[in-house]
Amino acid sequence: MKPLVFISLIFTHQMVNIVGVQILSKSKLEKCEKVSGNINDHLNCTKKIVIEMAVPSEANGTEASIVSEVAEVHENTSVFQRTLRTPPVITIKKSAVYALYELTYIRDVAYKPEEYSFMTRKCEADGGENIVGPCVSLRDDKGHVIQHTQPTCCPCGKWRRVPSSCGSIFNTISRGKANTAHCLRFPGDWFHVFGIGRHSIGFNIRISVKSGGKTSDVVIGPNNRTATSLDNFLRANLIGDYSGYTNVPSFEEFFLVIPRQGGPGQPREMGRNFSMWMLLERVRFTLDGLDCDKIGVGYEAFNSQPSFCSAPFKSCIHNQLWNFWESDKSRIDRRLDPLYVVQGKYPRINEHPHAGKLSFSVGITEAINSNLLLELSADDIQYVYQRSPGNIISITIPTFEALTQFGIAAITANNTGQVEASYSVTFDCSGGVSPMEEQYFIMKPNEVVSRYFRLFLASDQEAKYVCTAILKDSDFHEVHRAECQFTTTAMVLDSGTQLPFEPPKEGEKGFFDSIEEWWHAFWDGLVDFITGKNCSRKCSSFFDFNCHLHNMCITWMLLFGLFSLIFPTVVTLVWLLHEYGVFDPIYDWWEDHIWDDEHRIQHIKKHGHHKKKPTYHTEGHHKRRKHTHPEQHVHHAKKNERKHGRIKGTSSTQHPLYMKKGEDDIFVNERRQRKERDDNPHKHLRSKRKG
Repeated sequence: MKPLVFISLIFTHQMVNIVGVQILSKSKLEKCEKVSGNINDHLNCTKKIVIEMAVPSEANGTEASIVSEVAEVHENTSVFQRTLRTPPVITIKKSAVYALYELTYIRDVAYKPEEYSFMTRKCEADGGENIVGPCVSLRDDKGHVIQHTQPTCCPCGKWRRVPSSCGSIFNTISRGKANTAHCLRFPGDWFHVFGIGRHSIGFNIRISVKSGGKTSDVVIGPNNRTATSLDNFLRANLIGDYSGYTNVPSFEEFFLVIPRQGGPGQPREMGRNFSMWMLLERVRFTLDGLDCDKIGVGYEAFNSQPSFCSAPFKSCIHNQLWNFWESDKSRIDRRLDPLYVVQGKYPRINEHPHAGKLSFSVGITEAINSNLLLELSADDIQYVYQRSPGNIISITIPTFEALTQFGIAAITANNTGQVEASYSVTFDCSGGVSPMEEQYFIMKPNEVVSRYFRLFLASDQEAKYVCTAILKDSDFHEVHRAECQFTTTAMVLDSGTQLPFEPPKEGEKGFFDSIEEWWHAFWDGLVDFITGKNCSRKCSSFFDFNCHLHNMCITWMLLFGLFSLIFPTVVTLVWLLHEYGVFDPIYDWWEDHIWDDEHRIQHIKKHGHHKKKPTYHTEGHHKRRKHTHPEQHVHHAKKNERKHGRIKGTSSTQHPLYMKKGEDDIFVNERRQRKERDDNPHKHLRSKRKG
């Protein structure tokens, strides 16, 4: 049988609780087997779906899980993607990563050593309880005195180890010299001490594949990297982690101390009282008991300390377990991290799977990707390659709070055709919404299927968004499109118990104080209403009339009213000045210097028969220069006459320019000669004198 090789292309996610799963490769796989014993047997080759992915671990201690399905595959004999009729559903659960440490029992130590003192007369090392009190020598099971457990006697006096009165001379003669007996005892609790060795990284990955009506399960981990399901449908291989863990604590320079379980010596179990477990540096311990002020101090070190009687009381028994635990308890009460107590400083103490009675592990808060290779049997695979129409029935997106929550878009589609076919749906929204992956599914005839998309926003403000859902058939051709809108509410900030500071309230206000406060509030509101300070902050434009009316911006409304009144007033004033002839000199200058004769004749022909209202001129408008030629007076008179003829439409005198077409040349020549005389008055006078 010719082997067929399949490569997974589509790996859709339905529920993700971890950072993400990535398809790393689609390498070809040809799996053939040959059983030993028969040389003539042919190779037994099977079809496989190969999926290689990166599965990260969960950092907060919970189990990381993902549920996905293989929707399409690519066969090596075809270049097209083919949809599976029954997509295998893959469920992956990865436990939290932990570090497991090797433990070595060292010894037992007392939790709180105590020094006892007893006032006595005639202190003796072998004295009984009536002489030395609690400092009587200790004996073993056979009745032998334990070495260095005898009391140490110190004389009385103010500057001794324990200040005491020596009494009078009569008490000394009658009862003996006063002194004190001192000894070291270990009442109360004891702790086991363990040395900590190398660590190993541990976790497990449970893989479950459901195809049709059967389910295949395997469990793999660092200690069991390859596993095959009982039905041979699933084979999983843990290739390894991509990088080493850098946040794994090392305890090779520490001792682990735990409360004693049962009798002295190595315990059978460690118990669960993690609040009393502590990690302390090795230098804080004495293994032989000969060092003072260290954990595990013995009788010999206590009794052999130099200047015993002049040393302070309880010397040589400082820095014990109870000192470190009380120090951390004080820090915990102040909500600070402990320095020595294991619980609270490290996460997930002894929470690894199959935690033994003599094991010690801590959780790792570092997410490292694990490379996982899955092989699924594809011998009974069935394809779906049928096209069928469909449409989107509805899109539902409830309103949600922006940024602090995520929205759920429910898209309902319907197969309107007569055959079972595969579909895909994409959902794209306007800016501000994170992109979403395309989803693949199969619908039977007239079947209604809903697909859900998570909407993550980038803004915390209230806004409206527009989204488009596109339904595609098995050939990835668009068959239907639908649009929708949804709104979000602004994020509500809650400071919890942290309330803003409010200054202490003053005493109760009297009647006049209330009147004064009311007057100030009224006056400030009136000033703000008149000056328009509130409008200047809220209204961005002068022509934003809706904002002005909404906020009662009286200042800006008055400005607009003044602007509306000034404009027609200026236009009216200019028109009145025109009617009274104020601009006539400007008109004359324009006609004399800008227009030529042809333009003037055309203008007169065009407007000559129009009647105008009489214009009243002042004498100042007709003044001319003093020393002019008599002909110039004639010229100006004719000019004024022409102007009055233009203004007074009712005059019976015909203006010289109002001629027929045949008289145009005569008038133009006369006009040109008159203009030359005006331009050269002195030349005209000299020629006349000579004449």
